[in-house]
Amino acid sequence: MKEEKRLLSRAFFLRDVLEVAPDLIGKVLTVKYDNGSFNRSVISEVEAYRGTEDKACHACRGRTARTEIMYHEGGRLYIYLVYGIHWMMNVVTGPENDPQAILIRGVKSCYGPGRVTKMFGIDNSYYGEDLTISERIWIEDSGIVPSVKTGSRIGIDYAGEYWITRPWRFFS
Repeated sequence: MKEEKRLLSRAFFLRDVLEVAPDLIGKVLTVKYDNGSFNRSVISEVEAYRGTEDKACHACRGRTARTEIMYHEGGRLYIYLVYGIHWMMNVVTGPENDPQAILIRGVKSCYGPGRVTKMFGIDNSYYGEDLTISERIWIEDSGIVPSVKTGSRIGIDYAGEYWITRPWRFFS
């Protein structure tokens, strides 16, 4: 019997980043490789970045070639490189022209956003990928409804005290 994917719908991603972020905890990130194998893991930690007003969000510096995908409708991936070595994977949320994204910081048994992308083989080729129709990467509803905790975001000292202290990191 073939297993049915329980993909998250476009409507799931079109909501505000602060609604979508805690709802991603407990969902299953799945990557299908060219050889037909899969890598699946439950999302356990994320951070929300909320548009042009959020000094920690890349969109606060304006629309650029790098951030262009953040201005598309929710459900796409925003991938970028940090320190010249680590790919970061973000899920775009909200309506078109309202740049919001969620950094995937951890999955079950793998913590750290650079480690997550390495574990899944995520690189810039995934930039702009549509999670609602992609055949190689998607997020599924696992039916798990974990208890979600909040905390301050990590590694954003440049943004200032107000933005550092927003409880926009969500984890189980």
